[in-house]
Amino acid sequence: MSTIKFGTDGWRAVIAEGYTFDNVELVARATGQWLLREYVDNPSVVMGFDTRFEGETFAVRAASVLASMGVRVRLADSFATTPAVSWATLEGGHSAGIVITASHNPPKYNGFKIKAHFGGPATPKMIADVEAELGKLKKGFELRPYDELLAEGLIERFDLRNAYVQLLRERIDVETIKEADIRLGYDAMFGAGQGIVTELLGVSHVVELHGEFNPGMQGQAPEPIARNLGELSEVVLDENLAAGLATDGDADRIGMFDELGAFVDSHKILALLVRFLYEEKDLRGSVVKTFSTTDMLDRMAEVYNLEIETTPIGFKYIGPRMVESDVLVGGEESGGMAVKGHIPERDGLYIGLTIVEMMVKRDRTLSGLVRELMDDFGPHYQSRSDLHTTEERKQAVLAQLKSEGLDTVGGRAVSATETLDGFKFRVDGGWLMFRPSGTEPVLRIYSEAGSMEEADALVQAGIDFVENG
Repeated sequence: MSTIKFGTDGWRAVIAEGYTFDNVELVARATGQWLLREYVDNPSVVMGFDTRFEGETFAVRAASVLASMGVRVRLADSFATTPAVSWATLEGGHSAGIVITASHNPPKYNGFKIKAHFGGPATPKMIADVEAELGKLKKGFELRPYDELLAEGLIERFDLRNAYVQLLRERIDVETIKEADIRLGYDAMFGAGQGIVTELLGVSHVVELHGEFNPGMQGQAPEPIARNLGELSEVVLDENLAAGLATDGDADRIGMFDELGAFVDSHKILALLVRFLYEEKDLRGSVVKTFSTTDMLDRMAEVYNLEIETTPIGFKYIGPRMVESDVLVGGEESGGMAVKGHIPERDGLYIGLTIVEMMVKRDRTLSGLVRELMDDFGPHYQSRSDLHTTEERKQAVLAQLKSEGLDTVGGRAVSATETLDGFKFRVDGGWLMFRPSGTEPVLRIYSEAGSMEEADALVQAGIDFVENG
């Protein structure tokens, strides 16, 4: 059990090393004990799995463990996205959701994500409670046969994928998108979103990449960031497509390209969502963003007279706010975002198709929509470097930033310092931020400025500081 370490949503490990059937059984037992304690009256879960190696087999084992403990399980009958599990958990009034997935991690990993009853990520307290149950497990657990549990109705298989497709069909204006006669690229990255965009819009409207079952994923981590999506960018240009969409392994994160093959990052997608929901959908609510996300959202909130809140980094801080208060848009720099009118959960397909709906209804190209943002709310460009260093140097830099801070960055005077989650130094026209990895000798260096050149220069100044002091 010492090898089982929980992260934000649950537990991840390398298949056949830490991620074994025995360890999956232990994590499922700990989850079951937590459910039986918190939901004494007939606890139930929705369980799904993505396209990773033996995902369904691991899911069947976890479902059998929970059902053997008396927890009723609705288990997807084929691979499904994480937001589909979260939605079904909320929709069906279940105690929790569980997804066998390692999300955007490399294909050699698998994981065990836990979702809360409210249809979003389990809170840090919930995760801590499950982790604490690991230390209380006793020997002698009796695992009942899967077929027996199925026959008794303690495990029920159901078509989650189709239910989720129908949900998207109801919540996205699919017919208007189809009538616009645009064509899109979609890179499923061999993940659980495969086939869904094509099913919604039709084969004549979608060029799909990596939409087949391949647990090896050609060795590529299914993370929808620019450096992993060169093929999608090329296809957008070669096929003269209106936009390109990509989702990660469990389809809760989104990456996009405009019609020119340029990557449209999460900062811009979040800003477009705020504009579309406020101006076109006539919706209101606060904007919740994480510490490393663009100041353009602050400017938009000011113009639209909306409240804005900044949280530490991680969607685990966004999800609860979506439940507790009236939030219009919430999101983070790494591609996870949620909006009013859907679920308090990251949903890459829903977000990507919402942006496509915006393109059609405003009769603009995606690059044109981004240009309008810059014109109306000022130019905001971001840069980032994940700098590998030694653990000793990482700790020394953090200690120096904490005790002394920085007076200047790249020759510019620091006007303010913020330490919500890392160290952010504001200068005229922008900011530079340092945040350590919690598990590796890596310092993440972020910046924002009025031009790409300035943003890159700020990050380089940060790199120089780490390397040279």
